[in-house]
Amino acid sequence: MTLVLPLGSIDPADPATLGRVGGKAANLGALVRAGLPVPDGVCLTTAAYRAAVGSALDALLAEPDADVLGEKARAAVLALPVPDAVADAVRAACPDGPVAVRSSATAEDLPDASFAGQQDTYLNVVGPDAVLDAVRRCWASLWTDRAVAYRAARGIDHASVTLAVVVQRMVDARAAGVLFTANPVSGRRGQAVVDAAPGLGESVVSGSVDPEHLVVDPDGTVVERRAGAGGTVVHARPGGGTTTAAHASGRVLSDDAVRALTALGRRAEALFGVPQDVEWAVDAAGTAWLTQARPITTLYPLVPGRPGLRLFLSANVAQGVLRPFTPAGLSAARHLGSSVARLLGAPVDDPEQGPPMLSEAGLRVFVDLTDVLRSRVGRAGVAGVLGVMETRSAEVIATQLDRPELSVTRRSPLPAVRRVGRIALRFRIPPALVGAWVRPARARDRAFRLVRDAERRLPSPPGAGRHERLDRVRWMFAMFAPMAPRIAPAPAAGFLALGLAAKLLGDRARPGELGSVLRGLPHNVTTEMDLALWDLAVRLRDDPASVAALTAEDAGTLAVRRADWPAALATGLGTFLAAHGRRAVAEIDLGVPRWSDDPSHLLGVLANFVRLADTGRAPDAVFARSAAGAEALVADLAARAGGLRGRVVALALHRARELVGLRELPKYWLVTVLSAARTELLAVGAELAARGLLEHADDVFFLDLAEAATDDDHRARVRERREAHTRELRRRHVPRVVLSDGTEPEALTDGAAPDGALSGVAASAGTVTGPVRVITDPRGAHLEPGDVLVCPSTDPGWTPLFLTAGGLVMEMGGANSHGAVVAREYGLPAVVGVRDAVARLADVAIVQVDGTRGLVEPVASGSP
Repeated sequence: MTLVLPLGSIDPADPATLGRVGGKAANLGALVRAGLPVPDGVCLTTAAYRAAVGSALDALLAEPDADVLGEKARAAVLALPVPDAVADAVRAACPDGPVAVRSSATAEDLPDASFAGQQDTYLNVVGPDAVLDAVRRCWASLWTDRAVAYRAARGIDHASVTLAVVVQRMVDARAAGVLFTANPVSGRRGQAVVDAAPGLGESVVSGSVDPEHLVVDPDGTVVERRAGAGGTVVHARPGGGTTTAAHASGRVLSDDAVRALTALGRRAEALFGVPQDVEWAVDAAGTAWLTQARPITTLYPLVPGRPGLRLFLSANVAQGVLRPFTPAGLSAARHLGSSVARLLGAPVDDPEQGPPMLSEAGLRVFVDLTDVLRSRVGRAGVAGVLGVMETRSAEVIATQLDRPELSVTRRSPLPAVRRVGRIALRFRIPPALVGAWVRPARARDRAFRLVRDAERRLPSPPGAGRHERLDRVRWMFAMFAPMAPRIAPAPAAGFLALGLAAKLLGDRARPGELGSVLRGLPHNVTTEMDLALWDLAVRLRDDPASVAALTAEDAGTLAVRRADWPAALATGLGTFLAAHGRRAVAEIDLGVPRWSDDPSHLLGVLANFVRLADTGRAPDAVFARSAAGAEALVADLAARAGGLRGRVVALALHRARELVGLRELPKYWLVTVLSAARTELLAVGAELAARGLLEHADDVFFLDLAEAATDDDHRARVRERREAHTRELRRRHVPRVVLSDGTEPEALTDGAAPDGALSGVAASAGTVTGPVRVITDPRGAHLEPGDVLVCPSTDPGWTPLFLTAGGLVMEMGGANSHGAVVAREYGLPAVVGVRDAVARLADVAIVQVDGTRGLVEPVASGSP
């Protein structure tokens, strides 16, 4: 049993190293072996921790209360004596003179979880007895409340984590601090960020000082230097321990010292292969030392693409799905992208690889807009589409158009006109637009009939085998895109009519009024779904057994007990699922269970609905009032225009109301295709599971289509991918726009709003003041009537919550994004595209949402 290891003898290539010495010591050992300047030291291994703690914590690990677990475990460890063998090993191996004693947990400084600051460090420790005391306190810090909570949040078993302790020679630091080898704010790789202060680095790490802040480009040029503005710095005290002193602002590092530090940082990054968060110290002689290195876990992975600087738009963010895709979902995205490319006249050789414009990073899909933005027509198209669908992305992209790499090189509109013209002629779009204007009901019926007829042709024939089903899925994806130009003319005619009315009205229409015309729209498949769910809730209120089941039992538990559902609930929800069971939250990922697979979300929504006693706030009544108000507004706007102009305005606005609701139909077709493909893949998964190649049928969603066709044993691959997917589910930030060097342009823009308000896009007119309800996952969410729903994004799976919300604040989206449209239809004041709304409203209890001006103003602080 090895109790102490010199740092230089730690082998980072040994798979057992992490479990023996923890993340911090393993990284320091790698730095020493690579010849980087690291203070001499040793590591007291996890064997010493186990020898000291033994079985003293076994009984405590069953404690369900994290706070109590941490408190009891700390007390137990502090009460234990250090075993003689451990004490003797420490005394024999410790460096002479003052040392730093640092915790090194086995779940620390990992590529996906740094655990920074979760365990303790003790500086300027003098003498063997003091070192042993510091070691015991480091062991106890494995059980601080923050460390216990951090592990629990990441699903790490407390019993699986142990702690080693690093004992290093103290650097008599003239200056110290932190170096990031990539910019942690903008994400730009190669651009280093240095925070420095006099004395020990503890003052920078703990935040007790406002440090000197420097940003350094890859060529060593200091592009930003901001002097510190006071605070207290930490110094070593003669005889042991530390003391603090006031910090006077001023330059801490020379340019030469900065370049030397960043050069060391680049060496550390090259060693570990990923950007590093490095702690450093410069001694009195001017020598720089590295005292710690860990991965920067907050950076979003680089998006792969063609050479040169490229600009990517997150397709996930644009579709309101921040969560990662399953591998099958990514495979579907590539095939669907290939279908679109073929429609546009740019066929793809291998649909499994997808078109060149599509890339993947962090299990999410990104679209390379570089070549599009280098075309004058492409720029206009991106600005126009994103301007109404994802306004904030359009604004962020606009800040990048002056980059030389994005300069316009194709000015002629003729190639784009020819491409669009070919599609328009092939699918007879111009006469379809005219026909929709002249006979809107017929255009609606045709669009719905096309979808219904195509849906009937999707399933495989009975008895189809695995390869036949996989071929069927590929065929489904291939036929996806050609449906869009067949069904899109009807809603497009509605939007053209709305644009005509806006042109004719000019300034006669006040801000927000044209958007209000689209409230209470008929013929929207998503709205009709939501109202059908509400109608079911109204009927279930008259059934005491259903009300009791919905309100007394957890939705997840109730979902798995379908056989015990009251008859009214079983029949009513069964009928609803027969019509709408293909829908889901994050439904554009076919790996996500549909509501027909797992109805727990719907059961939670029904539980909210049956509690709603205010008939004035009943969703059907609100929708009817919205529709009546919109019709009255049409008459008012027509009267303002007057005469022939007014009659044309009225006709145009009525056409818009008859047709714009069909905007959801292309998305509905996509979901229909994905749901049918999911059914086929589940059958494929069942066959693979029966042959022992998968553990469960739904493991097939962690394979792509090509892998599912093979006879390999996929079980290990699936386990690895499930773990990666689970890690990505914990990611809280996904860039909406990102460059190929990792830069997130949005981070470089000022998101401040006047007078402390949050600004965004005015999406649905009106003003409401209400309690904040922050929801990041709608499944199981509870929303009281009148609550202001604050969320990252939405897709149709969220919209049942809109029926009881008082207002909507959303981080993503534009005036014509899904959440904005549904909010308008329900008469819900809404502001979308609000940067970091979830985090910025986390400590706000009540807000006022002004959906006309696009402002969200905190009214009262407190827990939302």
